[in-house]
Formats: sequence, structure tokens, C-alpha cells
Amino acid sequence: MIVAEANSTAEQVRGEGDGERNRLFAEAYGKDPGFFAFYRSMAAYENGLKSSDTRFLLRPDSDFFKFFSNASGKPPEAAAPGLSPKP
Repeated sequence: MIVAEANSTAEQVRGEGDGERNRLFAEAYGKDPGFFAFYRSMAAYENGLKSSDTRFLLRPDSDFFKFFSNASGKPPEAAAPGLSPKP
């Protein structure tokens, strides 16, 4: 009986915590969608690269890696036609 009550209480507390987490995510998205996208990408990196035997075959310019080359996650702006970068 004590174990059943403990499990019930644990599920209730877990549900309340999940609800609060979801509320905070929604609030964060409303305040700064760019940061929220960054946070979700970091979580995806963590989950996707968690295994010690993980292998990905992805293009370096794929959306999965967009924050590795630019902290804002935005693609680099194209140079004006006819202009090349200085050496």
C-alpha cells in the first residue's frame, strides 16, 4: 500500500513538473524564437550524439549543423555578384 501511494505521488509530481516545463518552453518561444530554436538544436545534438557508436552521414550545410558554423543559425549572406573574398 505504501509503495502504491508513493508511485501515485511520484506520477503526480512528474506530471506537474512536465506541465511547468512545457509552460516555460512556450514562454521562452514567445519571448525569443531564435533562442528557442538554438536550445532545441542543442538538445537534438545531445540526443543524436549520445551513443559512443553514433555515425551520421549528413552534409555539413544541413540544418542539423547550422549552429556549428554560425551561432545565430542563419546561413551566411551571399557575396554580391562579381565580388570575391579578399585573400
